[in-house]
Amino acid sequence: MSIPERRILLKNADQPGYSNHIDSYLGVGGYEMLRKAVGMTPEAIREEVKTSGVRGRGGAGFPAGMKWGFLDFKSGKPIYLICNADESEPGTFKDRQLIHKDPHQLVEGMMIAAFAIRAKLAFIYIRGEMFDGAKILERAIEEARAKNLLGENILGSGYSCDLIVHRGAGAYICGEETGLIESIEGKRPYPRIKPPYFPAVLGLYQSPTIVNNVETLCNVPHILRMGGAEYAKIGTPGNTGTRIWSVSGQVQRPGYYEFPCGGLTLGQMIFDVCGGLGPGRKLKAVIPGGSSSKVLRAGERFSGKLKDGSAFDWGLEDIPLDFDGPASAGSMSGSGAIIVIDDTVDIVEALANLNAFYAHESCGQCTPCREGSLWMKKITTRMCHGEAREQDVDLLQSISLQISGRTICAHGEACAWPTESFTKKFRDEFIAKARNQNKHADTNAKVSYSLI
Repeated sequence: MSIPERRILLKNADQPGYSNHIDSYLGVGGYEMLRKAVGMTPEAIREEVKTSGVRGRGGAGFPAGMKWGFLDFKSGKPIYLICNADESEPGTFKDRQLIHKDPHQLVEGMMIAAFAIRAKLAFIYIRGEMFDGAKILERAIEEARAKNLLGENILGSGYSCDLIVHRGAGAYICGEETGLIESIEGKRPYPRIKPPYFPAVLGLYQSPTIVNNVETLCNVPHILRMGGAEYAKIGTPGNTGTRIWSVSGQVQRPGYYEFPCGGLTLGQMIFDVCGGLGPGRKLKAVIPGGSSSKVLRAGERFSGKLKDGSAFDWGLEDIPLDFDGPASAGSMSGSGAIIVIDDTVDIVEALANLNAFYAHESCGQCTPCREGSLWMKKITTRMCHGEAREQDVDLLQSISLQISGRTICAHGEACAWPTESFTKKFRDEFIAKARNQNKHADTNAKVSYSLI
């Protein structure tokens, strides 16, 4: 049985005959909320977004309205809005669907948000590899400008705001908001220390700045259309609105799906929506929020108390798909990227693949991350080349624990959490690989991968 989606952001994206040009968007009522917005006060719009309870869809899940409220409107400095379209988290492919299939929804959301925070200049920072997406956005901006929907004196309101597409160079670290800001400024994307460099106070060009994800900003026109209170009825308390989930791995129907937050469980997503696993295969594990989130093993039980004080006792398949469900199970919903792992996957090789990625993407600013990520990569690479040792599982666990919480930005946790959770949840497989390799080892073989 397939569970029906509730498509709000993706409502038009896959409709026959709908294109990513402005005429299609105008034909379904596009930019009507921008027209409504410039007739309101910025404060009223900010209050609607705050009432909606919409949380950031980029990974951290921080309430967007609350973030906007941190701006210092009395500083005398210009205020900037940045859309984070860097979408670098492995397993995540939702934002590019919105960009490719309905770019004007993002442009309208940004113009409303810019008006609400009194920004006169906004940026879309898009990942370097997304060549087509950048071209689509640039064309959409020109189409909107030609109809006076951005630029000077928008819709005759007296409000002016320009929008610039800024392409990155394909660095994962630019998904971190302060690293992204450094990149726009033309510098190496070293994340800034917080405090004092909270973007809402000291952001782009040391001025107040809001950085929101693509999906977050696409929600803004719908919040204004429904009203914040009505929007908040979608989903569950503290987890309002819909969420787009990217599902990949060993499922029959991988893809992107939009459901109310908390509207289904992880098991329903895997087995009902995505058609389950391949014939004869068994569920082994799930990474619920992009590759940097902690892996959850099939057969585990998760128990405790939710924020409202109610007790829960879940199996892996019972975990609600919202912000709090995966977090209560010891992981996170992150970027909404669900990676399904079946019993054909070699766990050590899977971790080695992730470690190679994070070692490559470390910006190198912090010693624990720079050295630790490379060390973990070397160990797991060596393990995959027939040179595993039983003590490697403890060594990997030790290194990961010495990275988490000791770096300027969350890349430390991003590279450490996969190793920490894989070695903890699948300790038996790491040791079994070492024992099996040692059993068949050639005593004259040369070690090709050192520990350091």
